[in-house]
Amino acid sequence: MSPLRVALVAGEHSGDQLGFKLMRALREAGSGEIGFSGVGGEAMEAEGFRSLFPVSDIAVMGILPVLARLPTLIARIHKTAAAIVAARPDALVIIDSPDFTHRVARRVRAALPKLPIVDYVSPSVWAWRPGRAKTMRTYVDCVLALLPFEPEAYRRLDGPRCVYVGHPLIERLGELRPNADEARRRDSAPPLIVVLPGSRRSEVTRLMPDFGGALAALRQSVGPFSLVLPTLPHIEREVRAMAAKWPERPTIALGEAAKYAAFRVARAGLAASGTATLELALAGVPMVGAYKVSLIEEQLKYLIKVPSILLPNLILGERAIPEKLQRECAPAALGAALTEIVRDGPARRGQLEALSRLDLLMALPDGGAPSAHAARAVLETIEAGGGARSPA
Repeated sequence: MSPLRVALVAGEHSGDQLGFKLMRALREAGSGEIGFSGVGGEAMEAEGFRSLFPVSDIAVMGILPVLARLPTLIARIHKTAAAIVAARPDALVIIDSPDFTHRVARRVRAALPKLPIVDYVSPSVWAWRPGRAKTMRTYVDCVLALLPFEPEAYRRLDGPRCVYVGHPLIERLGELRPNADEARRRDSAPPLIVVLPGSRRSEVTRLMPDFGGALAALRQSVGPFSLVLPTLPHIEREVRAMAAKWPERPTIALGEAAKYAAFRVARAGLAASGTATLELALAGVPMVGAYKVSLIEEQLKYLIKVPSILLPNLILGERAIPEKLQRECAPAALGAALTEIVRDGPARRGQLEALSRLDLLMALPDGGAPSAHAARAVLETIEAGGGARSPA
């Protein structure tokens, strides 16, 4: 029997991380050799993967950066699709980065209509442009969901088969949860506050002044506290410059290990909407979520179809974590909400109780690793075969 051949297309760092774990899991689950091809990053290449080109060629976000790189992106879409069609693998797995990977998948499906295609990480069809789910049926055979409510959303939206395989963070609870000494630090004085203003320059620029003002208000209401601001190397300079203007000077923490170390001792958090809110929630840190966009982007809120923008609230099915958006994302409102969760009272206790339910809601049936569940779903999709299906 010839070796199984799987094409993988990952468009950024997070996809690369999922990709290398999927490669390992497929090797462990498969009955024979497996060959891989396509596009990936350093983690996948460390597993023996040879990328068609550096993943940095396509790892761009935002309208203006995409427009500036549009000729390169189009060329890379065509090159990737052509290489997959020429290789004729047994399956294609696209990983996140839907603006790139879905365009590749559509071209491949047109040329190889029977090739099984799996989408690892659902686009936010449950929140934005829900019609995409039904359209995806024409070029995706199975969606591997990271969030437990997504399979029901795909059924409701008449999308392709969707399987919850687990969020990679549930494999890292040991890094997120405090030991006995760290738990005591959470309850000791002065309290430690962790602040996460986002991972993009646009987010940081909009949120840092309001976050600084909120911390000044918090100081007035609860007294002294310690402050840690985890950030990333590509925005460190901007973050340090803006944090220097805060009345409360933070300790800047670089890297994931330093960030998780801060989470384990933090009494409360102030965070931009994003994956960081789920990290904090799984670490058991009560928080206030915040976000602010431009006035033009604000008008798009009328097209958003979810009751919350915070992942933990969506998983819980309730607004357990306060959200301060746009005009409410202001120092006085943020500071007041933070005060309520730093102090021991109904707001803090209620949020802690809600966060304690996340483990059960996000758990996988057999307690296995998300990558193992993802590999199993990929192999099942290959066995079932692929094929375009027109929306009814």
